[in-house]
Amino acid sequence: MSARGRILGDSLVTALAPVVWGSTYLVTTEFLPPDRPLLAALLRALPAGLLLVLFARTLPSGVWWWRSLLLGTLNIGAFLYLLYVAAYLLPGGVAALVMAVQPVIVMLLAALLLGDRLRLTHLLACLLGAFGVGLLVAGPETGLAPVGVLAGLAAAVSMGTGLVLTKRWGRPEGVSLLGATGWQLTAGGLVLLPPTLLLEGLPPSLNAANLAGYTYLGLVGALLSYVVWFRGLERLPALAVSFLSFASPLTATLLGFLVLDETLTPVQGAGALAAIGAVLLVQLTSHRPARKGNEGQPQLARADQVNEPGRKPTDSFRQVTPLTVERPTRHLK
Repeated sequence: MSARGRILGDSLVTALAPVVWGSTYLVTTEFLPPDRPLLAALLRALPAGLLLVLFARTLPSGVWWWRSLLLGTLNIGAFLYLLYVAAYLLPGGVAALVMAVQPVIVMLLAALLLGDRLRLTHLLACLLGAFGVGLLVAGPETGLAPVGVLAGLAAAVSMGTGLVLTKRWGRPEGVSLLGATGWQLTAGGLVLLPPTLLLEGLPPSLNAANLAGYTYLGLVGALLSYVVWFRGLERLPALAVSFLSFASPLTATLLGFLVLDETLTPVQGAGALAAIGAVLLVQLTSHRPARKGNEGQPQLARADQVNEPGRKPTDSFRQVTPLTVERPTRHLK
């Protein structure tokens, strides 16, 4: 398969995660008990994380204890909580529009932390994507709760920062994708546990619909989707992955039309096309073949290990030629 074909395949697989996340609004409103956002976030993250950790049978060591806690907080715990706050305080369209700033944050952080080039086409894609989401979620709602707007912006910053740091650090050598994903989900769930028990408590009872909703969010909306998401982050540029998140409001709008009998206007259709155009623009202009280290991990993760005790200087890709690095990679595969 050609390089472009592999990129297209990885992009389509990675897009499945935000497509699943786009169904969260439908599942939350139709299946879950009302006014329990912390409980929904907790049950979405913690059981899935524990299952992955038990399956992988690997625990963090050394710096990966605090890295897993930080990444789990940014990508899972803080993000989900802030997202639900924004969703409860803002009209759905406004919340989605505020979250559309995430690619801009990723673009700036990737230039700062990953050394990615800032390109005019990427800036134009950010503007086109935000404009498209604005049209997609356009509605009569005009109320803007300041706390909700700040929560939405903070959620975008949290997820964007976590995404770039995950790309920069990769995962430790010898740890599977399932294990590293389990660390983050478990850490995020543990961060959510105290506020859930203190502020919301547990519901007196759950019916069959509630259990089905929580099971779907945990197994599909967290376990499977985050594994797919982090897999894509290893294989694609951080900005390209961030733009795939536009699939979430697209899916939410389509499900509202198909399942909840919501209307779909020509303006929303134009917004959907604009958002898709922004995604395609980034996918076509931001991909460059990345040199890989062991286990197919980005080499930035290996460069992080330069000063580890017992490592020879030649183990760092900074001190060897790309040809030397690629040879053991092919051997391992």
